[in-house]
Amino acid sequence: MPLAFPLALIFSLVFGVMAWLLPAFKVAAALVGIAAIVTVIRKPLWGLLLFAVIATFLPYTTVEVGIRTTVSEALIMLVWASLMAQALFGQTGPRSQRLPTERLLIAFMLFSVFPFIIGLIVIKADGNGPVNWVRWLFNLSTLFLVPRLLDTRQAREQMIIGILLGTLAMLLLSIPVYLKNGTASSITPILESLGYSSTEAVEKGLASFNSRMGSTWMHPNVTGGALAMLLPLAACFGLTRKGWPRALGLAVTLLGGLGLLMTGSRGALLSLAVVLLWMASRKVPYTGRVLMTALVLGALTLVLYPPLQERVLALFSSNDASTSVRFDEYANFPEAMARYPFGIGFKVDPPVPDSGLYGISNLWLNYVYKLGVLGMLFFCAVIWSWWKHSRPQTKSLILTHDNAIWLGCTSGVMAALVSGLFDHYFSFTTVLIALFWLFLGLSLREAKRLAAAPAQPQTPAGSQP
Repeated sequence: MPLAFPLALIFSLVFGVMAWLLPAFKVAAALVGIAAIVTVIRKPLWGLLLFAVIATFLPYTTVEVGIRTTVSEALIMLVWASLMAQALFGQTGPRSQRLPTERLLIAFMLFSVFPFIIGLIVIKADGNGPVNWVRWLFNLSTLFLVPRLLDTRQAREQMIIGILLGTLAMLLLSIPVYLKNGTASSITPILESLGYSSTEAVEKGLASFNSRMGSTWMHPNVTGGALAMLLPLAACFGLTRKGWPRALGLAVTLLGGLGLLMTGSRGALLSLAVVLLWMASRKVPYTGRVLMTALVLGALTLVLYPPLQERVLALFSSNDASTSVRFDEYANFPEAMARYPFGIGFKVDPPVPDSGLYGISNLWLNYVYKLGVLGMLFFCAVIWSWWKHSRPQTKSLILTHDNAIWLGCTSGVMAALVSGLFDHYFSFTTVLIALFWLFLGLSLREAKRLAAAPAQPQTPAGSQP
């Protein structure tokens, strides 16, 4: 049975009732919104591509769908709803076989039921555990959308372009606002007008980071982590494409590097440096030039940009508050493990209110805090399985048009995991982890495609075939 007929019947009845009961302006606005929803239901790939743009440009713009959630997460939910509707009417094609990493992630998601229930029982604090848990599961589910919707090279190319367009829009908004006002909180009035909620609390939280660049990701360290994951993909894509996609990739690379320096996120900068050194050890073309250019531009920025000077000097200072807090968190962490051996679940984020404990600025240990040691081991198993199936099979790599998405996504996931040694944002931060698992899924599927493809003469990036 065609999906269009029942949709047309349902929405014609809805429009009739709305036109009878509501003013014309509200009916017109509802028509536009419902038309967008119907389009996504009929073409779920368009919804995923829209997610790529929104999640990188305005990740925390909110919408009311019974509960208040981000538009990015609402799009993920809508895409899954459209896939279920198509399955109901028999319009889905054959599914590809699940990879071992995907099966492990399903087991990990099922295991999370245990710490979720433990948290509801043990944690005596205000918080909506069921909603937080369901949102976390939907953020992880982007991994499974890759084989369902991004099963062709054209679809994956469109996804990368959507990610880069959203990132470019984020940089073009955030950098000028910061250069004009010089404070992280100067962007919060703009965010409020763009549908962000609780901007007063955000502005208060940014007070201690006010000399660093704010963005639509709100926190400078979250911005830095997101850029560290995105920049390798932008560089690999830009260096291997022609025309406006090449210009898009290189523009995101250059502006993203500048934005990363302005965030002052030391963990993100170090993680990106580690990935670049790994790529240089694999003899990836242009890596040496990129490292030299980054050193020169970094030195110039360090000379001309006082906030970065403060961040670098803080590395050698015994009074650096950020470093001091991290040492306190590590010293306090064994007590948190002893008090919550099975994790705190999803009702609240660390630290538990009124517990006298600290949080933890580490991706890996944050899994212990939330899901217990077994939960962290599950996560490590998923990551090891990903690396086993996605890692390079040769000592030297030639960056080509064919492998650019694989190398960019693999390097981006590596940067996120290294930055996890210094920050926890890639563990349970909504939207950001949806992008992380999307990158991981793209890396896996591209690696599988490359392994199955027949050997072909490879044309290095920048050379003529």
